[in-house]
Amino acid sequence: MGVTDVLIVGAGPTGLVLACDLARRGAAVRIVDRSPVPPRTSRAKGPNARSLEILDDLGVAEEVLAAGSVPLPMLKYRDRLPVAETDPWADSAPSPDAPYDRGRLIAQWRLEEILRDRLAGYGVRVELGREVTGLAEGPGGRHVDVAFAEGRTERARYVVGCDGAHSSVRKLLGIGFEGTTAEDQVMVCGDVDLADGALDRTRWHQWFDEDGAVMLCPIPRTRTGWWFQAGPERDGRGRPLAPTADGFRRLLARHTALPGRALTRAELLSTYRVNVRMADRFRAGRAFLAGDAAHVHAVAGGLGMNTGIQDAFNLGWKLGLVLAGRAGPELLDTYEEERLPVAARTLDLTSERLRATLEAIRRPGGGLDAAITPDTTGLGVGYRWSSLARRHAEARQAGDGSPEAPDAEVRTARDGERPAPRPGDRAPDAPCVDAATGARTRLHRVFAGPRTTVLGFGPGSAAVLREVAAAYGDAGVRTCRVYAAHEDRAESGPGEAVVDDEGHAAAAYGRGASDGTSTGTGTSTSTGTVVVVRPDHHLGLSAPAADARSVHAYLHRLHGAARSAERFSGIGGRRR
Repeated sequence: MGVTDVLIVGAGPTGLVLACDLARRGAAVRIVDRSPVPPRTSRAKGPNARSLEILDDLGVAEEVLAAGSVPLPMLKYRDRLPVAETDPWADSAPSPDAPYDRGRLIAQWRLEEILRDRLAGYGVRVELGREVTGLAEGPGGRHVDVAFAEGRTERARYVVGCDGAHSSVRKLLGIGFEGTTAEDQVMVCGDVDLADGALDRTRWHQWFDEDGAVMLCPIPRTRTGWWFQAGPERDGRGRPLAPTADGFRRLLARHTALPGRALTRAELLSTYRVNVRMADRFRAGRAFLAGDAAHVHAVAGGLGMNTGIQDAFNLGWKLGLVLAGRAGPELLDTYEEERLPVAARTLDLTSERLRATLEAIRRPGGGLDAAITPDTTGLGVGYRWSSLARRHAEARQAGDGSPEAPDAEVRTARDGERPAPRPGDRAPDAPCVDAATGARTRLHRVFAGPRTTVLGFGPGSAAVLREVAAAYGDAGVRTCRVYAAHEDRAESGPGEAVVDDEGHAAAAYGRGASDGTSTGTGTSTSTGTVVVVRPDHHLGLSAPAADARSVHAYLHRLHGAARSAERFSGIGGRRR
């Protein structure tokens, strides 16, 4: 019986992102889904800003942007009359460190189609109509035997359940899914067609009345398609009725100025109840949970699909390094260590945003914009508590590093600069120039792909970058020297190099434009700084260039032993 490296169960956005990430790493990955055909539901309205960065790394962001639309202004009505219009993103704009300042509207089926095409480029196709019915750990705990409904049993080194809130994988593993269901918070949903020209398709229309609500958002790249959400019809005892096309027409006529016949098609109808639940663990031996299989929460803020995509991006590189033999299996423990607290925080955030939204819509002019805050972009999510977030001083004391305490003092940059990002934080982006070609690029382009990146700021970082390239250049680590505009680049070392011509990289990483400033005598007033960026764009370590040993210790944690330990300096830069 052949052995697959990773079997992914569930081919929604979470499973597809994980499959793409693993496939580009050369892992033998398979992805199965119980559905006999790819779903055509729109469901989630699209990736947020952080998910767009991930999709960019996977090479599909441009296609997603072309297939979707920007978030639309919200037109709010009361008693069928417009009373307010709000653009939640009116004061937002891209910045050098975050070129995606907002998400994108795109039908979920179209996003999945783009990801499936990307995955097919690696020679992997979704296996449809395959339902997992059993999981059993193999002899010695070296693999998992997976039973399917058609009677076959197949073997995988790891299994990841990305199969939604009713996850078969989670149930087969016996993992609890504690939480609450708000039976009184009910919404009916579906994809509908409205008569051509019935409503302005440049607005998200929201009718909130005392006795119910209807929300209609145009589905991008369709002529007459809309997302329909509404409070349900109820029977004489106040119980919600199941959604039907005729029911949608009655709701439309009751709350809007449109006649029911303006709704010409309704399909993919569903009833949504607010569930707030989380798995009590995200791992059981060689099996993992991600996305809705691990956590579900209120729809407010649009974080469901996005949290799953970000789960996948956290897990993918860790599985890749372990499968390649470059990291020990203990690295996989950090998936739950990092993502379970994020999921718990997301449950709290979305519940709070739901409360704020329900309060807002009681007043004329209130709407779904109450659910949108900077937290819902995903750009602020980090892992400062993680054992993979290392401060160089602690790394020296512990020998191989230690996690930053939650209440550790915040290191800040010089006066007049933004605070320096801390280990665990999202690595900022920054526009710069490719030193070799002179073409415009940005740091996230440098980070793109399945590798760890070591950035060097200041002339003193050159020696460490050379050592890293020599020891880890063939083990999934790239180096990149970040030159200030005024620096001499005559002696470029191995790896990539960019010029921080406008100072945005220095500002984003809290280094300051004076780091590495020349004294005019050819010497430097600064030793420089080395920053290790994980494959998922989070800072792992920031250390003075003189502390090469901390850099070595951190890379050893992620990528195993260096080709030659003697290539690295000792503490304070002293050679052994």
